[in-house]
Amino acid sequence: MYTYNDFDEAFVRERVAQFSAQVERRIDGSLTEDEFKPLRLMNGLYLQLHAYMLRVAIPYGTLNGRQMRQLAMIAERWDKGYGHFTTRQNIQYNWPKLRDVPQMLSALADVGMHAIQTSGNTIRNVTSDHFAGAAADEIEDPRPVAELLRQWSTDHPEFQFLPRKFKIAITGSPNDRAVTKAHDIGLRMVRNDAGEPGFEVIVGGGLGRTPMVGKVIREFLPKADLLPYVEAIVSVYNLLGRRDNKYKARIKITVHENGLDKIRELVEARFTDLRREFSGADQELLGEIEAAFAAPDFVSKPAEAYDTARETDPVFRAWADTNLTAHRNADYSIVTISIKTHGQTPGDATADQMRVLADLAETYGHDELRISHEQNVILPHVHKADLPAIHATLKAAGLATANVGLISDIIACPGMDYCALATARSIPVAQQIATRFDELKLEHDIGPLKIKISGCINACGHHHVGHIGILGLDRAGVENYQITLGGDGTEDAVIGERAGPGFAYDEIVPAIERLIHAYLDLREEASETFLQTYRRLGAEPFKAALYPAEERSNAA
Repeated sequence: MYTYNDFDEAFVRERVAQFSAQVERRIDGSLTEDEFKPLRLMNGLYLQLHAYMLRVAIPYGTLNGRQMRQLAMIAERWDKGYGHFTTRQNIQYNWPKLRDVPQMLSALADVGMHAIQTSGNTIRNVTSDHFAGAAADEIEDPRPVAELLRQWSTDHPEFQFLPRKFKIAITGSPNDRAVTKAHDIGLRMVRNDAGEPGFEVIVGGGLGRTPMVGKVIREFLPKADLLPYVEAIVSVYNLLGRRDNKYKARIKITVHENGLDKIRELVEARFTDLRREFSGADQELLGEIEAAFAAPDFVSKPAEAYDTARETDPVFRAWADTNLTAHRNADYSIVTISIKTHGQTPGDATADQMRVLADLAETYGHDELRISHEQNVILPHVHKADLPAIHATLKAAGLATANVGLISDIIACPGMDYCALATARSIPVAQQIATRFDELKLEHDIGPLKIKISGCINACGHHHVGHIGILGLDRAGVENYQITLGGDGTEDAVIGERAGPGFAYDEIVPAIERLIHAYLDLREEASETFLQTYRRLGAEPFKAALYPAEERSNAA
Protein backbone atom coordinates (compact mmCIF):
# COMPACT_ATOMS: atom_id res chain seq x y z
CA MET A 1 0.00 0.00 0.00
CA TYR A 2 1.02 3.61 -0.48
CA THR A 3 3.04 5.32 2.25
CA TYR A 4 3.67 9.04 2.61
CA ASN A 5 6.72 10.54 0.96
CA ASP A 6 8.51 13.63 2.29
CA PHE A 7 6.16 15.97 0.46
CA ASP A 8 3.05 14.26 1.88
CA GLU A 9 4.49 14.36 5.38
CA ALA A 10 5.40 18.05 5.19
CA PHE A 11 2.04 18.99 3.68
CA VAL A 12 -0.01 17.22 6.35
CA ARG A 13 2.13 18.56 9.21
CA GLU A 14 1.72 22.09 7.87
CA ARG A 15 -2.04 21.67 7.74
CA VAL A 16 -2.09 20.37 11.32
CA ALA A 17 -0.11 23.42 12.51
CA GLN A 18 -2.33 25.77 10.53
CA PHE A 19 -5.55 24.30 11.91
CA SER A 20 -4.14 24.19 15.45
CA ALA A 21 -3.69 27.96 15.29
CA GLN A 22 -7.22 28.37 13.95
CA VAL A 23 -8.62 26.29 16.82
CA GLU A 24 -6.77 28.45 19.33
CA ARG A 25 -8.29 31.57 17.80
CA ARG A 26 -11.75 30.02 17.95
CA ILE A 27 -11.34 29.10 21.61
CA ASP A 28 -10.11 32.55 22.62
CA GLY A 29 -12.91 34.22 20.66
CA SER A 30 -10.79 35.78 17.92
CA LEU A 31 -12.80 33.78 15.39
CA THR A 32 -16.59 33.59 15.44
CA GLU A 33 -18.31 30.28 14.66
CA ASP A 34 -19.31 31.62 11.23
CA GLU A 35 -15.67 32.49 10.50
CA PHE A 36 -14.42 29.17 11.91
CA LYS A 37 -16.93 26.94 10.10
CA PRO A 38 -15.33 26.89 6.62
CA LEU A 39 -11.91 26.37 8.22
CA ARG A 40 -12.99 23.39 10.31
CA LEU A 41 -14.91 21.82 7.42
CA MET A 42 -11.75 21.89 5.30
CA ASN A 43 -10.22 19.71 8.03
CA GLY A 44 -13.07 17.26 8.49
CA LEU A 45 -14.54 18.75 11.67
CA TYR A 46 -18.33 18.97 11.90
CA LEU A 47 -20.59 20.36 14.60
CA GLN A 48 -23.19 17.69 15.15
CA LEU A 49 -26.28 17.46 17.32
CA HIS A 50 -24.50 17.01 20.67
CA ALA A 51 -20.80 17.54 19.99
CA TYR A 52 -18.15 18.00 17.35
CA MET A 53 -17.48 15.09 15.00
CA LEU A 54 -14.13 14.43 13.31
CA ARG A 55 -14.21 12.51 10.05
CA VAL A 56 -10.89 10.83 9.22
CA ALA A 57 -9.99 9.92 5.64
CA ILE A 58 -9.16 6.32 4.80
CA PRO A 59 -8.38 6.76 1.09
CA TYR A 60 -9.94 4.01 -1.04
CA GLY A 61 -10.59 2.18 2.25
CA THR A 62 -7.03 0.85 2.70
CA LEU A 63 -5.02 0.92 5.91
CA ASN A 64 -2.51 -1.23 7.81
CA GLY A 65 -2.30 -2.60 11.33
CA ARG A 66 -0.29 0.32 12.71
CA GLN A 67 -2.86 2.79 11.41
CA MET A 68 -5.78 0.80 12.80
CA ARG A 69 -4.04 0.59 16.17
CA GLN A 70 -3.58 4.37 16.14
CA LEU A 71 -7.28 4.82 15.41
CA ALA A 72 -7.98 2.71 18.50
CA MET A 73 -5.65 4.86 20.62
CA ILE A 74 -7.34 8.05 19.43
CA ALA A 75 -10.77 6.59 20.26
CA GLU A 76 -9.69 5.83 23.83
CA ARG A 77 -7.69 8.95 24.53
CA TRP A 78 -9.86 11.67 23.02
CA ASP A 79 -13.27 10.12 22.38
CA LYS A 80 -15.53 7.56 24.08
CA GLY A 81 -13.62 4.41 23.19
CA TYR A 82 -15.07 3.63 19.78
CA GLY A 83 -15.14 4.81 16.17
CA HIS A 84 -17.80 4.65 13.48
CA PHE A 85 -16.94 3.29 10.02
CA THR A 86 -18.90 5.10 7.33
CA THR A 87 -20.35 4.54 3.87
CA ARG A 88 -17.48 6.69 2.53
CA GLN A 89 -14.91 4.12 3.77
CA ASN A 90 -13.88 6.61 6.47
CA ILE A 91 -14.00 6.58 10.26
CA GLN A 92 -15.77 9.16 12.41
CA TYR A 93 -15.25 10.14 16.04
CA ASN A 94 -18.49 11.46 17.47
CA TRP A 95 -17.39 13.07 20.74
CA PRO A 96 -14.09 14.98 20.43
CA LYS A 97 -13.54 18.20 22.35
CA LEU A 98 -12.48 21.10 20.17
CA ARG A 99 -9.30 21.72 22.16
CA ASP A 100 -8.23 18.08 21.54
CA VAL A 101 -8.71 18.02 17.77
CA PRO A 102 -5.21 19.35 16.93
CA GLN A 103 -3.68 16.54 18.99
CA MET A 104 -5.90 14.00 17.22
CA LEU A 105 -4.78 15.31 13.85
CA SER A 106 -1.15 15.20 14.92
CA ALA A 107 -1.56 11.59 16.06
CA LEU A 108 -3.09 10.76 12.67
CA ALA A 109 -0.15 12.39 10.89
CA ASP A 110 2.20 10.14 12.89
CA VAL A 111 0.84 7.16 10.93
CA GLY A 112 0.29 8.81 7.54
CA MET A 113 -3.37 9.75 7.98
CA HIS A 114 -5.38 12.98 7.99
CA ALA A 115 -8.87 14.47 7.82
CA ILE A 116 -8.30 16.83 4.88
CA GLN A 117 -11.20 17.18 2.42
CA THR A 118 -13.51 14.82 4.26
CA SER A 119 -15.96 17.72 4.24
CA GLY A 120 -16.65 20.95 2.38
CA ASN A 121 -17.48 21.76 -1.24
CA THR A 122 -14.44 20.05 -2.62
CA ILE A 123 -13.39 16.64 -3.98
CA ARG A 124 -13.95 14.22 -1.12
CA ASN A 125 -12.14 11.02 -0.20
CA VAL A 126 -11.87 8.80 -3.30
CA THR A 127 -13.59 5.47 -2.67
CA SER A 128 -12.96 2.12 -4.30
CA ASP A 129 -13.92 -1.54 -4.41
CA HIS A 130 -13.09 -2.91 -0.95
CA PHE A 131 -11.87 -6.16 -2.56
CA ALA A 132 -9.45 -4.31 -4.88
CA GLY A 133 -6.22 -6.18 -5.54
CA ALA A 134 -7.69 -9.44 -4.26
CA ALA A 135 -10.94 -10.17 -6.11
CA ALA A 136 -11.04 -13.08 -8.52
CA ASP A 137 -13.12 -11.10 -11.02
CA GLU A 138 -10.82 -8.07 -11.17
CA ILE A 139 -9.28 -6.70 -14.38
CA GLU A 140 -6.71 -4.59 -12.50
CA ASP A 141 -6.24 -3.19 -9.01
CA PRO A 142 -7.80 0.30 -9.26
CA ARG A 143 -6.15 1.67 -6.10
CA PRO A 144 -3.04 3.12 -7.81
CA VAL A 145 -5.39 5.24 -9.93
CA ALA A 146 -7.39 6.12 -6.81
CA GLU A 147 -4.16 7.26 -5.14
CA LEU A 148 -3.26 9.31 -8.22
CA LEU A 149 -6.68 10.96 -7.99
CA ARG A 150 -6.15 11.60 -4.27
CA GLN A 151 -2.85 13.35 -4.86
CA TRP A 152 -4.22 15.37 -7.76
CA SER A 153 -7.35 16.50 -5.88
CA THR A 154 -5.77 17.29 -2.51
CA ASP A 155 -5.63 21.06 -2.10
CA HIS A 156 -6.20 21.51 -5.85
CA PRO A 157 -6.29 25.32 -6.15
CA GLU A 158 -9.17 25.38 -8.63
CA PHE A 159 -11.45 22.93 -6.84
CA GLN A 160 -11.50 23.92 -3.17
CA PHE A 161 -14.77 25.88 -3.47
CA LEU A 162 -16.91 23.93 -5.92
CA PRO A 163 -20.65 24.57 -6.17
CA ARG A 164 -21.14 21.53 -3.91
CA LYS A 165 -19.29 18.50 -2.57
CA PHE A 166 -17.89 16.13 -5.19
CA LYS A 167 -17.43 12.36 -4.88
CA ILE A 168 -15.48 9.94 -7.06
CA ALA A 169 -15.64 6.13 -6.90
CA ILE A 170 -13.58 3.61 -8.85
CA THR A 171 -13.70 -0.14 -9.42
CA GLY A 172 -11.45 -2.50 -11.34
CA SER A 173 -14.07 -5.25 -11.63
CA PRO A 174 -17.04 -5.80 -13.94
CA ASN A 175 -19.05 -6.57 -10.80
CA ASP A 176 -19.43 -3.13 -9.27
CA ARG A 177 -18.88 -3.18 -5.51
CA ALA A 178 -18.14 0.57 -5.30
CA VAL A 179 -21.62 1.92 -6.24
CA THR A 180 -19.99 3.94 -9.03
CA LYS A 181 -23.30 4.95 -10.62
CA ALA A 182 -24.36 6.82 -7.47
CA HIS A 183 -21.33 9.14 -7.56
CA ASP A 184 -20.56 12.47 -9.20
CA ILE A 185 -17.94 10.61 -11.22
CA GLY A 186 -17.89 6.83 -11.41
CA LEU A 187 -15.01 4.94 -13.01
CA ARG A 188 -15.46 1.31 -14.07
CA MET A 189 -12.45 -0.48 -15.51
CA VAL A 190 -13.26 -2.22 -18.81
CA ARG A 191 -11.35 -3.59 -21.79
CA ASN A 192 -11.62 -2.37 -25.36
CA ASP A 193 -11.76 -4.59 -28.43
CA ALA A 194 -7.97 -4.89 -28.36
CA GLY A 195 -8.07 -6.15 -24.78
CA GLU A 196 -6.50 -2.99 -23.36
CA PRO A 197 -7.72 -1.83 -19.94
CA GLY A 198 -9.34 1.58 -19.64
CA PHE A 199 -12.34 3.15 -18.00
CA GLU A 200 -16.02 3.57 -18.61
CA VAL A 201 -16.63 7.08 -17.28
CA ILE A 202 -19.95 7.78 -15.56
CA VAL A 203 -21.07 11.26 -14.58
CA GLY A 204 -23.98 12.79 -12.69
CA GLY A 205 -24.95 10.07 -10.27
CA GLY A 206 -26.03 10.80 -6.72
CA LEU A 207 -28.67 10.15 -4.09
CA GLY A 208 -30.07 12.70 -1.63
CA ARG A 209 -33.33 14.56 -2.26
CA THR A 210 -32.99 14.10 -6.05
CA PRO A 211 -31.64 10.59 -6.63
CA MET A 212 -30.20 9.91 -10.08
CA VAL A 213 -28.28 7.07 -11.69
CA GLY A 214 -25.12 8.30 -13.36
CA LYS A 215 -24.86 8.46 -17.16
CA VAL A 216 -22.02 7.16 -19.31
CA ILE A 217 -20.14 10.13 -20.77
CA ARG A 218 -17.31 7.99 -22.24
CA GLU A 219 -17.66 4.28 -22.97
CA PHE A 220 -13.90 3.77 -23.08
CA LEU A 221 -11.16 6.10 -21.89
CA PRO A 222 -7.52 4.97 -22.04
CA LYS A 223 -5.84 4.91 -18.64
CA ALA A 224 -3.30 7.47 -19.82
CA ASP A 225 -6.08 10.01 -20.41
CA LEU A 226 -7.87 9.57 -17.11
CA LEU A 227 -6.51 12.44 -15.05
CA PRO A 228 -6.95 15.20 -17.67
CA TYR A 229 -10.42 13.84 -18.47
CA VAL A 230 -11.51 13.89 -14.82
CA GLU A 231 -10.09 17.38 -14.46
CA ALA A 232 -12.06 18.42 -17.55
CA ILE A 233 -15.29 17.16 -15.98
CA VAL A 234 -14.72 18.94 -12.69
CA SER A 235 -13.60 22.11 -14.48
CA VAL A 236 -16.79 22.22 -16.58
CA TYR A 237 -18.92 21.56 -13.50
CA ASN A 238 -17.12 24.30 -11.57
CA LEU A 239 -18.17 26.81 -14.24
CA LEU A 240 -21.70 25.54 -14.95
CA GLY A 241 -22.76 24.27 -11.52
CA ARG A 242 -25.37 26.35 -9.74
CA ARG A 243 -24.41 28.38 -6.69
CA ASP A 244 -27.79 30.06 -6.20
CA ASN A 245 -29.45 26.98 -4.66
CA LYS A 246 -27.48 24.35 -2.76
CA TYR A 247 -30.21 21.77 -3.40
CA LYS A 248 -29.59 22.12 -7.13
CA ALA A 249 -25.82 22.50 -7.00
CA ARG A 250 -24.63 18.91 -7.45
CA ILE A 251 -23.31 17.83 -10.85
CA LYS A 252 -26.30 15.51 -11.33
CA ILE A 253 -28.50 18.63 -11.61
CA THR A 254 -25.98 20.31 -13.92
CA VAL A 255 -26.11 17.28 -16.23
CA HIS A 256 -29.89 17.10 -16.00
CA GLU A 257 -30.44 20.79 -16.74
CA ASN A 258 -27.90 21.05 -19.57
CA GLY A 259 -28.26 17.59 -21.04
CA LEU A 260 -25.59 14.91 -21.34
CA ASP A 261 -24.73 15.80 -24.93
CA LYS A 262 -23.88 19.41 -24.06
CA ILE A 263 -21.86 18.35 -21.02
CA ARG A 264 -19.98 15.82 -23.13
CA GLU A 265 -19.21 18.46 -25.78
CA LEU A 266 -17.86 20.89 -23.17
CA VAL A 267 -15.85 18.19 -21.39
CA GLU A 268 -14.29 16.90 -24.60
CA ALA A 269 -13.28 20.45 -25.61
CA ARG A 270 -11.74 21.11 -22.20
CA PHE A 271 -10.06 17.70 -22.25
CA THR A 272 -8.40 18.51 -25.58
CA ASP A 273 -6.80 21.58 -24.02
CA LEU A 274 -5.81 19.88 -20.77
CA ARG A 275 -4.35 16.79 -22.35
CA ARG A 276 -1.47 18.84 -23.77
CA GLU A 277 -0.71 20.33 -20.36
CA PHE A 278 -0.34 16.97 -18.60
CA SER A 279 2.32 15.74 -21.07
CA GLY A 280 2.57 12.34 -19.43
CA ALA A 281 3.83 13.55 -16.04
CA ASP A 282 0.84 11.95 -14.34
CA GLN A 283 1.68 8.62 -15.95
CA GLU A 284 5.23 8.78 -14.61
CA LEU A 285 3.79 9.41 -11.16
CA LEU A 286 1.28 6.58 -11.62
CA GLY A 287 4.14 4.23 -12.42
CA GLU A 288 5.84 5.13 -9.15
CA ILE A 289 2.57 4.69 -7.24
CA GLU A 290 1.85 1.28 -8.79
CA ALA A 291 4.99 -0.16 -7.23
CA ALA A 292 3.51 0.51 -3.79
CA PHE A 293 0.50 -1.66 -4.60
CA ALA A 294 2.34 -4.78 -5.65
CA ALA A 295 0.64 -7.98 -4.56
CA PRO A 296 1.97 -9.52 -1.33
CA ASP A 297 4.17 -12.59 -1.43
CA PHE A 298 1.54 -15.31 -1.31
CA VAL A 299 2.59 -18.46 0.50
CA SER A 300 1.76 -22.09 -0.14
CA LYS A 301 0.89 -24.32 2.80
CA PRO A 302 -1.53 -27.15 3.60
CA ALA A 303 -5.12 -26.12 4.28
CA GLU A 304 -6.35 -29.23 6.10
CA ALA A 305 -7.30 -27.17 9.15
CA TYR A 306 -9.79 -25.21 7.03
CA ASP A 307 -11.33 -28.35 5.52
CA THR A 308 -11.57 -30.00 8.93
CA ALA A 309 -13.20 -26.95 10.50
CA ARG A 310 -15.81 -26.82 7.74
CA GLU A 311 -16.63 -30.49 8.23
CA THR A 312 -16.74 -30.52 12.03
CA ASP A 313 -17.75 -27.05 13.19
CA PRO A 314 -21.17 -25.80 11.97
CA VAL A 315 -20.57 -22.33 13.45
CA PHE A 316 -17.36 -21.96 11.47
CA ARG A 317 -19.04 -23.34 8.35
CA ALA A 318 -21.90 -20.80 8.61
CA TRP A 319 -19.37 -17.98 8.98
CA ALA A 320 -17.31 -19.26 6.04
CA ASP A 321 -20.40 -19.52 3.84
CA THR A 322 -21.39 -15.88 4.39
CA ASN A 323 -18.21 -13.97 5.23
CA LEU A 324 -15.67 -15.38 2.75
CA THR A 325 -15.24 -14.34 -0.89
CA ALA A 326 -13.19 -15.97 -3.64
CA HIS A 327 -9.63 -14.66 -3.91
CA ARG A 328 -7.67 -14.52 -7.15
CA ASN A 329 -5.24 -16.95 -5.53
CA ALA A 330 -7.09 -20.24 -4.99
CA ASP A 331 -5.21 -20.91 -1.73
CA TYR A 332 -6.49 -17.64 -0.23
CA SER A 333 -9.80 -16.09 0.77
CA ILE A 334 -11.08 -12.57 1.25
CA VAL A 335 -12.50 -12.25 4.78
CA THR A 336 -15.25 -9.76 5.49
CA ILE A 337 -15.51 -9.06 9.21
CA SER A 338 -19.03 -8.01 10.12
CA ILE A 339 -19.30 -4.86 12.25
CA LYS A 340 -23.03 -5.65 12.51
CA THR A 341 -23.48 -7.85 15.57
CA HIS A 342 -27.20 -8.31 16.07
CA GLY A 343 -28.58 -5.46 18.16
CA GLN A 344 -25.44 -3.32 17.95
CA THR A 345 -24.87 -0.06 16.07
CA PRO A 346 -23.90 -0.80 12.45
CA GLY A 347 -20.33 0.32 11.78
CA ASP A 348 -19.30 0.97 15.41
CA ALA A 349 -16.08 -0.72 16.54
CA THR A 350 -14.53 -0.39 19.99
CA ALA A 351 -10.87 0.39 20.52
CA ASP A 352 -10.29 -3.18 21.72
CA GLN A 353 -11.91 -4.55 18.57
CA MET A 354 -9.78 -2.27 16.40
CA ARG A 355 -6.67 -3.63 18.07
CA VAL A 356 -7.84 -7.19 17.38
CA LEU A 357 -8.30 -6.26 13.72
CA ALA A 358 -4.80 -4.77 13.64
CA ASP A 359 -3.32 -7.91 15.20
CA LEU A 360 -5.10 -10.17 12.68
CA ALA A 361 -3.91 -8.09 9.75
CA GLU A 362 -0.31 -8.20 10.94
CA THR A 363 -0.36 -11.90 11.86
CA TYR A 364 -2.43 -13.42 9.07
CA GLY A 365 -3.32 -10.75 6.49
CA HIS A 366 -0.07 -9.36 5.03
CA ASP A 367 -0.64 -6.26 7.19
CA GLU A 368 -3.56 -4.96 5.17
CA LEU A 369 -7.13 -4.00 6.05
CA ARG A 370 -9.98 -2.49 4.09
CA ILE A 371 -13.05 -0.54 5.13
CA SER A 372 -16.09 -1.19 2.94
CA HIS A 373 -18.82 1.29 2.06
CA GLU A 374 -21.11 -1.25 3.72
CA GLN A 375 -19.48 -0.40 7.07
CA ASN A 376 -17.58 -3.65 7.49
CA VAL A 377 -13.84 -4.44 7.69
CA ILE A 378 -12.01 -6.71 5.27
CA LEU A 379 -8.85 -8.80 5.47
CA PRO A 380 -8.19 -9.02 1.72
CA HIS A 381 -5.42 -11.65 1.70
CA VAL A 382 -5.83 -14.60 4.09
CA HIS A 383 -4.53 -18.11 3.51
CA LYS A 384 -7.27 -20.69 3.99
CA ALA A 385 -5.09 -22.53 6.50
CA ASP A 386 -5.36 -19.55 8.86
CA LEU A 387 -9.13 -19.11 8.70
CA PRO A 388 -10.00 -21.28 11.74
CA ALA A 389 -7.57 -19.31 13.94
CA ILE A 390 -8.94 -16.03 12.64
CA HIS A 391 -12.51 -17.13 13.30
CA ALA A 392 -11.65 -18.14 16.86
CA THR A 393 -10.05 -14.75 17.52
CA LEU A 394 -12.99 -12.89 16.01
CA LYS A 395 -15.43 -14.96 18.04
CA ALA A 396 -13.69 -14.01 21.29
CA ALA A 397 -13.82 -10.32 20.27
CA GLY A 398 -17.51 -10.33 19.32
CA LEU A 399 -16.69 -9.92 15.63
CA ALA A 400 -17.61 -13.33 14.20
CA THR A 401 -21.23 -12.64 13.25
CA ALA A 402 -22.05 -14.74 10.17
CA ASN A 403 -24.33 -12.27 8.41
CA VAL A 404 -22.46 -10.55 5.57
CA GLY A 405 -24.93 -9.80 2.79
CA LEU A 406 -27.90 -10.92 4.87
CA ILE A 407 -30.81 -8.98 6.33
CA SER A 408 -28.96 -7.86 9.48
CA ASP A 409 -25.95 -6.58 7.50
CA ILE A 410 -27.71 -3.21 7.38
CA ILE A 411 -26.23 0.08 6.22
CA ALA A 412 -27.45 2.84 8.53
CA CYS A 413 -26.47 6.48 8.89
CA PRO A 414 -26.06 7.90 12.44
CA GLY A 415 -29.52 9.46 12.22
CA MET A 416 -31.04 11.62 14.92
CA ASP A 417 -28.92 10.02 17.63
CA TYR A 418 -25.99 12.14 16.40
CA CYS A 419 -26.64 14.13 13.23
CA ALA A 420 -27.91 17.70 13.29
CA LEU A 421 -29.50 17.23 9.86
CA ALA A 422 -31.41 14.05 10.67
CA THR A 423 -35.18 14.06 10.99
CA ALA A 424 -35.59 10.52 12.38
CA ARG A 425 -33.66 7.77 14.11
CA SER A 426 -31.80 5.21 12.01
CA ILE A 427 -29.69 3.21 14.45
CA PRO A 428 -32.54 1.87 16.65
CA VAL A 429 -34.49 0.77 13.56
CA ALA A 430 -31.47 -1.13 12.24
CA GLN A 431 -30.91 -2.72 15.65
CA GLN A 432 -34.55 -3.80 15.96
CA ILE A 433 -34.69 -5.31 12.47
CA ALA A 434 -31.48 -7.27 13.05
CA THR A 435 -32.63 -8.48 16.45
CA ARG A 436 -36.10 -9.45 15.22
CA PHE A 437 -34.92 -11.63 12.36
CA ASP A 438 -32.27 -13.21 14.55
CA GLU A 439 -35.09 -14.16 16.93
CA LEU A 440 -37.11 -15.59 14.03
CA LYS A 441 -34.05 -17.58 12.83
CA LEU A 442 -34.96 -16.67 9.25
CA GLU A 443 -31.84 -14.77 8.24
CA HIS A 444 -30.05 -17.52 6.34
CA ASP A 445 -33.29 -18.80 4.81
CA ILE A 446 -34.02 -15.32 3.45
CA GLY A 447 -30.62 -15.20 1.77
CA PRO A 448 -28.94 -12.18 0.14
CA LEU A 449 -30.79 -8.98 0.96
CA LYS A 450 -29.57 -5.40 1.32
CA ILE A 451 -31.47 -3.11 3.69
CA LYS A 452 -30.25 0.48 3.83
CA ILE A 453 -31.57 3.13 6.23
CA SER A 454 -31.27 6.93 6.11
CA GLY A 455 -32.41 9.30 8.83
CA CYS A 456 -33.09 12.17 6.45
CA ILE A 457 -33.45 13.12 2.81
CA ASN A 458 -29.67 13.49 2.39
CA ALA A 459 -29.53 9.68 2.04
CA CYS A 460 -26.20 9.00 3.78
CA GLY A 461 -27.49 5.46 4.36
CA HIS A 462 -27.89 4.93 0.58
CA HIS A 463 -31.54 3.88 1.04
CA HIS A 464 -32.36 4.63 -2.62
CA VAL A 465 -30.20 1.70 -3.78
CA GLY A 466 -31.24 -0.77 -1.10
CA HIS A 467 -33.24 -3.83 -2.10
CA ILE A 468 -35.34 -2.50 0.74
CA GLY A 469 -34.71 1.14 1.55
CA ILE A 470 -35.97 2.96 4.62
CA LEU A 471 -36.11 6.76 4.82
CA GLY A 472 -36.88 8.40 8.14
CA LEU A 473 -38.71 11.73 7.94
CA ASP A 474 -40.41 14.19 10.27
CA ARG A 475 -44.17 14.40 9.81
CA ALA A 476 -45.58 17.14 12.05
CA GLY A 477 -43.05 16.34 14.76
CA VAL A 478 -43.51 12.57 14.52
CA GLU A 479 -41.04 10.12 12.99
CA ASN A 480 -42.36 8.57 9.79
CA TYR A 481 -40.56 5.91 7.74
CA GLN A 482 -40.99 5.50 4.00
CA ILE A 483 -40.09 2.21 2.32
CA THR A 484 -38.58 1.92 -1.15
CA LEU A 485 -38.31 -1.37 -3.02
CA GLY A 486 -36.11 -2.78 -5.76
CA GLY A 487 -33.10 -0.48 -5.50
CA ASP A 488 -29.71 -1.75 -6.63
CA GLY A 489 -26.22 -0.25 -6.25
CA THR A 490 -24.35 -2.59 -8.60
CA GLU A 491 -23.39 -2.21 -12.27
CA ASP A 492 -27.18 -2.56 -12.94
CA ALA A 493 -27.95 0.37 -10.63
CA VAL A 494 -31.62 1.26 -10.11
CA ILE A 495 -33.29 3.75 -7.78
CA GLY A 496 -35.83 2.01 -5.58
CA GLU A 497 -39.56 2.68 -5.99
CA ARG A 498 -41.47 4.22 -3.11
CA ALA A 499 -43.97 1.66 -1.87
CA GLY A 500 -46.59 4.04 -0.46
CA PRO A 501 -47.42 5.90 2.75
CA GLY A 502 -44.85 5.87 5.53
CA PHE A 503 -44.96 4.00 8.84
CA ALA A 504 -44.70 5.20 12.40
CA TYR A 505 -41.61 4.30 14.43
CA ASP A 506 -43.37 1.41 16.17
CA GLU A 507 -44.82 0.15 12.87
CA ILE A 508 -41.72 -0.02 10.70
CA VAL A 509 -40.28 -3.33 11.95
CA PRO A 510 -43.63 -5.19 11.68
CA ALA A 511 -43.96 -3.75 8.15
CA ILE A 512 -40.55 -5.15 7.19
CA GLU A 513 -41.53 -8.48 8.71
CA ARG A 514 -44.71 -8.61 6.57
CA LEU A 515 -42.63 -7.76 3.53
CA ILE A 516 -40.16 -10.57 4.17
CA HIS A 517 -42.84 -13.17 4.84
CA ALA A 518 -44.49 -12.17 1.55
CA TYR A 519 -41.19 -12.66 -0.26
CA LEU A 520 -40.71 -16.11 1.26
CA ASP A 521 -44.19 -17.08 0.05
CA LEU A 522 -43.70 -15.57 -3.41
CA ARG A 523 -40.25 -16.82 -4.39
CA GLU A 524 -40.22 -19.72 -6.85
CA GLU A 525 -37.36 -21.53 -5.15
CA ALA A 526 -35.05 -21.03 -2.20
CA SER A 527 -32.26 -19.72 -4.43
CA GLU A 528 -34.38 -16.86 -5.81
CA THR A 529 -33.31 -13.70 -4.01
CA PHE A 530 -35.57 -10.91 -2.82
CA LEU A 531 -34.42 -8.66 -5.66
CA GLN A 532 -34.97 -11.36 -8.28
CA THR A 533 -38.47 -12.02 -6.96
CA TYR A 534 -39.25 -8.31 -6.95
CA ARG A 535 -38.05 -7.93 -10.54
CA ARG A 536 -40.06 -10.95 -11.66
CA LEU A 537 -43.34 -9.94 -10.04
CA GLY A 538 -43.12 -6.17 -9.71
CA ALA A 539 -44.12 -4.08 -6.72
CA GLU A 540 -47.80 -4.91 -6.38
CA PRO A 541 -47.66 -8.13 -4.30
CA PHE A 542 -45.16 -6.50 -1.94
CA LYS A 543 -47.33 -3.42 -1.57
CA ALA A 544 -50.25 -5.71 -0.76
CA ALA A 545 -48.18 -7.20 2.09
CA LEU A 546 -47.14 -3.81 3.39
CA TYR A 547 -50.62 -2.32 3.26
CA PRO A 548 -53.39 -4.82 4.11
CA ALA A 549 -56.67 -4.21 2.26
CA GLU A 550 -58.32 -2.14 4.98
CA GLU A 551 -55.26 0.08 5.39
CA ARG A 552 -55.00 0.62 1.62
CA SER A 553 -58.65 1.61 1.56
CA ASN A 554 -58.16 4.13 4.37
CA ALA A 555 -55.03 5.54 2.71
CA ALA A 556 -56.93 6.03 -0.53
